[in-house]
Amino acid sequence: MLNRIKTVLLPLLAWLSIPGTAWAAGKPVVDTGDTTFIIICAALVMIMTPGLALFYGGMVRKKNVLSTIMLSFIVICVVSIIWALYGYTLAFGPDVGRVIGGLDYLGLQGVGQEPSGTIPHFIFMAFQLMFALITVAIITGSVAERMRFPAFLAFIVLWASLVYSPLCHWVWGGGWLMQLGALDFAGGTVVHISSGVAGLVAALVIGQRRGYGSEPMVPHNLPMTVLGAALLWFGWFGFNAGSALAANGLAASAFAVTHLAAAAGGVSWVLAEWAHHGKPTLLGCVSGAVAGLVAITPAAGFVAPLPAILIGLVVGPLCYFAVAVVKSKLGYDDALDAFGIHGVGGTWGAVATGLFASKTVNQAGADGLFYGHAAQLVTQLIGVGATVVFAGLATFLILKLIGLFTDLRVSADDEAIGLDVSVHGENAYAYADTFGGSLTRDIKAAPGVSSSAIKTV
Repeated sequence: MLNRIKTVLLPLLAWLSIPGTAWAAGKPVVDTGDTTFIIICAALVMIMTPGLALFYGGMVRKKNVLSTIMLSFIVICVVSIIWALYGYTLAFGPDVGRVIGGLDYLGLQGVGQEPSGTIPHFIFMAFQLMFALITVAIITGSVAERMRFPAFLAFIVLWASLVYSPLCHWVWGGGWLMQLGALDFAGGTVVHISSGVAGLVAALVIGQRRGYGSEPMVPHNLPMTVLGAALLWFGWFGFNAGSALAANGLAASAFAVTHLAAAAGGVSWVLAEWAHHGKPTLLGCVSGAVAGLVAITPAAGFVAPLPAILIGLVVGPLCYFAVAVVKSKLGYDDALDAFGIHGVGGTWGAVATGLFASKTVNQAGADGLFYGHAAQLVTQLIGVGATVVFAGLATFLILKLIGLFTDLRVSADDEAIGLDVSVHGENAYAYADTFGGSLTRDIKAAPGVSSSAIKTV
C-alpha cells in the first residue's frame, strides 16, 4: 500500500516543484517559459513598425523618404506614452457596459509583476502596446507625401484614444464583440481593417497628391521596401504566434500557418500581376506576402495549414485587384495601399475565419461554416461591419475636428519641394545635391514651384 502511495505522490510532488509551474495552491503564477516567449514576441512585434517605415519609405519618392519614415517613428513615441497613461486601461481595464475598459489601470496603476495568465501583467501590457503602435503606423501609408506633421500628431493622439482603445476592448478586452463570439486571434479587425478603413477615409478627406495620375510616382528604392517587408514577415511570427500568450502547441500552429499564408499570398499576387500586367515584379511579390500575413492574422489560431494556404492564395489576387484596378477606377489616392492591402486583406481574413475555423485547432475557438457552424460566419460579418462603420466614421470626425484648428495638408510649394526638406530640414540623399545638384534640379523641374520656394532650398 505504501509503495502505491509513493508511486502516485512522488511524480506529483516532482511536477509541483518545477519552477514556473502555472498554478500554485489554486492561484496562477508566472511561468518562466511563457514569459520568455512573450518577451521575445513583444520585441518581434515592435520591430514591425520600423520595418513598416522602411517598407513605406522605399515606395515614396526620394524627396519624401525621411518624412514617411518619421511618421512611423513618431507613432512609436507618442502612442507608447498614451498607452501607459490611459490607452491600456481603456482597452483592457474592467469592462464598462461592454463598450470600454474602466480606469483601474490609469497610469499603469496596478500593472506590475503579478501574473496575467501565466505571464507578468507588465509584459502582457507591453505586448499589446506593440499592436497599438503598428495599427496607427499603417494609416500613414494612405496619407504619405502630403499630410502636415502637426495635424498628424493631433491625429495620432485622437485616433489611438478614441478608435483603437475602444475597438481593442470590444474584441479582446471583454467588450460586446468578444461577448458575441467574434473571432480575431491577432488583429484582423482590431489592427488591419480599422487602420485600412481609416487610411481610406483620410486619403479621401485630405485629397490626392499634386500631380497624382499625371506624374510618375514610382517607388524610389525597392531594396529598402524589400528589407522592410522582410522585417514585417519576421516580426509577424511574434505578432501571430505570440497571441497564444504561451509557449505551447497553439503558438506553434499559428507560427506555421502564418508562414504558409504569406508564401501563398506572394505567389498568387505575382501570378495575378503577371497575367494582368505582363510582368512579375518584386514589389508585387513582397506586397502579396504582406497581404497573406494580413489575411491570416485573425485566423492564425483557429485554422489548419491547408485552409491557411487557401486564404493566402485568395488574398493575393483580391488585394492586387483592389490596388491595380479599383483604386485607379475610383480615383482615390491611397498612396501606399494601406486600404488595398490591410483593409481588403483584413476583411477577407476575418470572413475566412468564419469559413475555416475549427475547434480541432483551438478548443477555445469555434467551428466555422465548413465545419458545420454557419452562425460563426454571420458573427464574423457583424464584426467586420461594426469595425468598418466605427473606424470610418470616427476617423472622418477626427479629421474634420483637426481641420477646424489647422490645415491637414502641406502647402503646394512644400509638397513640390518634398516634405524631407520643407518640413524636417533634412535630405536622405544629401550626397546627390553635393555631387551635381540633383535635388535642386528636381525641384526646379517640378511644375508649379514658386521662385521663392526654390530659393529656400
